[in-house]
Amino acid sequence: METANSVREAFELTGRVAVVTGAASGLGRSSAQVLAGAGASVVCADINAEGAKKSAQEIVDAGGKAVGVGIDVSRSEEHEGLVEEALRLGQRLDVWCNSAGIMAESKVLDMPEADLDALVSVNVKGTLFGAQAAGRYMSDHGGGSIINMASAGMLVPSPNIAAYAMSKGAVVQLTRIMALEVGKKNIRVNAVAPGFVPTNMTSRYYVRDDGTEDEAMKQMVLEPMAKFAPMKRVGAPSDIGYCVLYLASDASSFLTGQILSPNGGVAMH
Repeated sequence: METANSVREAFELTGRVAVVTGAASGLGRSSAQVLAGAGASVVCADINAEGAKKSAQEIVDAGGKAVGVGIDVSRSEEHEGLVEEALRLGQRLDVWCNSAGIMAESKVLDMPEADLDALVSVNVKGTLFGAQAAGRYMSDHGGGSIINMASAGMLVPSPNIAAYAMSKGAVVQLTRIMALEVGKKNIRVNAVAPGFVPTNMTSRYYVRDDGTEDEAMKQMVLEPMAKFAPMKRVGAPSDIGYCVLYLASDASSFLTGQILSPNGGVAMH
């Protein structure tokens, strides 16, 4: 029989160590905070090293354990350094969340090759290199959970985001194939495919050069997104963070190769 204690323990991460890329802001920052709130020690990594350190300090100030480091996820050798950071922080590595990502918009016929190259370097190669580094360690140390950040954009066709959706579609196939290959090592590989969530990737439409928000423009951006969703709201970073927690925890111990898409129902259209 499941008890209140056993249910809580299924989501408990005390004593475990997680790496989160893209942790300086947005979904990566929220994921790092939620994992830390569940008891994990967290390596916050981002190309914005100061932002990563700030995210880590917020966790420490809240009573958790974390360290912030800089990383260029498009460089494979830098991911091995994150494994070393995890071992320094907690002598183990249990969870790896590939949340670093970038966005570019253009119509298919006008797509700049440079945009495609950048998206592949960060969204595809960055995810692959992180999953490889985590998988190699976990293969020799009893397993773990790898969580890749995809997007509902590859589930629902939308204009102007072909390159981005292509890159996230690649992440989904990487997730499924890797899950097949490493399951026997007790490594679970899943992805989260968020719907629209206001983050620094979307706020560029309504944040002025001085950092203040244009409220009228913000409403113009967010209201149509909310109306399109059956739940009639846009997502919050914590909506994604709690999905990451589920996939990181023992509550999802029999789940691998799956795409969890918190999108407010948008993908049903």
